[in-house]
Amino acid sequence: MGWVSEQLVEAAQGGDLESITAVVHGAHPHVRRFADHLCASPQDAEDAAQEALLVLYRKIGTLRASAALASWMFRIVRHECLRRARRLLEDAADPGFAASAEDEVLRRLEAERVAEAIRALPDVQRRVLVMRDVLGQPGRTVAATLGLSTAAMKSHLHRARTAVRARLHGSPTL
Repeated sequence: MGWVSEQLVEAAQGGDLESITAVVHGAHPHVRRFADHLCASPQDAEDAAQEALLVLYRKIGTLRASAALASWMFRIVRHECLRRARRLLEDAADPGFAASAEDEVLRRLEAERVAEAIRALPDVQRRVLVMRDVLGQPGRTVAATLGLSTAAMKSHLHRARTAVRARLHGSPTL
């Protein structure tokens, strides 16, 4: 953890407000950079980073080993990005009319299968798929946001759709 000393983390764990503030401030660029790579959109990345920093601020005293700070923070960001992706998928699904509790359970299980298939994608493919198909952003916007050519974005989108389809139907991906 080059961005924060062990002594500073220990002081923050002990409740020193200035140390907590310094740790949170120092963590922000690292947490945000990680969230940018993991979340589907810049807004989700900022929200996930903020949520992780709030958890850090509130719960740093419960951290058992100061050396575990970075992995703890990144697990929080990862969880938050996945939670946001799941919520997007659930919101995007047409809830329609659930005739029974059984129908609702089946709908949720299917949404979870889709979310799991998307989580299994490589980073770039996942981000392209979520931005294009879940968020409905135009292809050129997705390509520009991710720093890809339009052709590369289309290629990643095709591979992502193929992989998700294959995973949902139980066949191996190409």
